[in-house]
Amino acid sequence: MNWVERAAELRQWSKGAARAPHKPLLLLYALGRFQQDGDGELRYSAVEEDLKGLLAEYGPRNRTSAAYPFHHLVSDGVWEVRTDRGAGSPGTGVRELRASNAAGRLVPELRVALRREPSLLGRMARVLLDANFPPSLHGELCEAVGLDPEAGPAVSERFSAARRQRDRRMRELVLTAYEYRCAFCGYDGRLGPVPVGLEAAHVRWWAFDGPDDVDNGLCLCSLHHKLFDKGVLGVGRGPARGGEGSGAGGGPHRILVSERFTGHSPAARAAVTELSGRPLIGPRPGAAPIAAAHRAWHMEQVFRGDPPAAPQAAHAAPSSA
Repeated sequence: MNWVERAAELRQWSKGAARAPHKPLLLLYALGRFQQDGDGELRYSAVEEDLKGLLAEYGPRNRTSAAYPFHHLVSDGVWEVRTDRGAGSPGTGVRELRASNAAGRLVPELRVALRREPSLLGRMARVLLDANFPPSLHGELCEAVGLDPEAGPAVSERFSAARRQRDRRMRELVLTAYEYRCAFCGYDGRLGPVPVGLEAAHVRWWAFDGPDDVDNGLCLCSLHHKLFDKGVLGVGRGPARGGEGSGAGGGPHRILVSERFTGHSPAARAAVTELSGRPLIGPRPGAAPIAAAHRAWHMEQVFRGDPPAAPQAAHAAPSSA
């Protein structure tokens, strides 16, 4: 049994390019709990709030009950559910799962394999992370589910060779296109000649067929990359403050800030809230701006909610100095 491949091929609900990381999140959570207690069951009523929190933070905008993956992961051969009545899940009804004392855990064969080969857990976790989330979220997701990110070596050569490989040139191409400045705040720090704290962010995540192309990239500082991948920040089209950031063939791109974000300190306002409505900085003339299809995917699958209403009064464009 190749458990790594089975983790990578979890059957997920799909509609176009929509994200549905419900099963991967539950399996990551179960692997984290196995690392802490290899024999413990996960009673639905006890872990429901944890799973709801993971889905709210790392899932798509549309809300889904934690009961959905708890029941449906059984069909992938890595998870089992038992109730007071015996083996088998009672379904996706929250009341039924609670009332029947439903409890789930990894199937016996997988538990045996994980004990026999400790590095397997880390390989499965890495595949689940790579297939469903951008690298900027991997570390905090491991912490959220209680997984040790150093649990094992990289995925086996046979398996990784069959997977799509990232283009290592993307970072340099994107940073060059944006002239080594964060497209949101203009940060352009260097340590001697080397840029520091600048990253090439995928607009449409690589895990969801986002290409390693300049028109799917943004040069962002580390903070704004994380906030972009968390859905705090987005990129929209329409009237913007000032004239910078115009993309070829259809007007400026502007920064969106989720209305769900709160930050009361001057630092939070300056770094996030006050970005709302500002035009992107770059790309340089002749470089490809963000493709509409990639931007639309991020708005639908990652950005958290509608942007706050922009004030009607004119504002000065941010200085790029």
